[in-house]
Amino acid sequence: MVFHPKKSLGQHFLRDKNMIRKIIELFEVPTNHRVVEIGPGDGALTKELYELYQDLHAIEIDERAVNYLREQMPGIKIHQMDIRDVDWNKLAHDDQSIHVIGNIPYNLTSPILFNILSARERLQDAMLMIQKEVGERLVAPTHTKDYGILSVQVQLMSNVEKLLEVPPEVFSPPPRVDSLVVRLKFNQPSLKCTDQHLKTVVRTAFNQRRKKIKNALEPVMGSFKPDNFDIHRRPEEIPPGEYEMLTVQLERNGILT
Repeated sequence: MVFHPKKSLGQHFLRDKNMIRKIIELFEVPTNHRVVEIGPGDGALTKELYELYQDLHAIEIDERAVNYLREQMPGIKIHQMDIRDVDWNKLAHDDQSIHVIGNIPYNLTSPILFNILSARERLQDAMLMIQKEVGERLVAPTHTKDYGILSVQVQLMSNVEKLLEVPPEVFSPPPRVDSLVVRLKFNQPSLKCTDQHLKTVVRTAFNQRRKKIKNALEPVMGSFKPDNFDIHRRPEEIPPGEYEMLTVQLERNGILT
């Protein structure tokens, strides 16, 4: 081992070569496109990506990893910073979209996902290894316990698919949970409402998911009665598209400004 994973950074390094091969095969990105790897750590995936992609960037906060990767892979463009602070516009290459890949820290999954979603106009897709439980939420349908805030926003802003289940033993140290590789393709139409207002509506609704939507959203809607929208359902019964249309009505009527 080149250096030991830091618990404070949520590091779990891939070690199984067969699993690494499967992930690379699933990536399916043209070799002349720009690729950005999140959290390469000691470079298990990076070594394979380095052989395939000339325009490879890495976002890494750990100075030990940065120094090691620069020594082992000359020419790789490393940005030493927190992924949540990345300006994706600066990483974009002319009009060509970016492809993202990464084994992301499980304790930061939600903020990293929302950071990526906010930059979706500059990204073509993102293939991420995340905690299996979170991955199931991303693809969850209505009327299920997993359907919630992440489900609505991710499904409205991307086409998401499960690719590969990953057991703990392929990592060092092994996490206490199973993992899942998912792919988000950013080919959805632009939202008709703002991201921030959508987030406000969805978060407010699911903060009281046992209540009917008319009660859960009272702090946002007040006495407003939306058109063509059944307010007597619970939050998990409402599909993503209806949350978008509800947010549009709230914006047009000056309730969300």
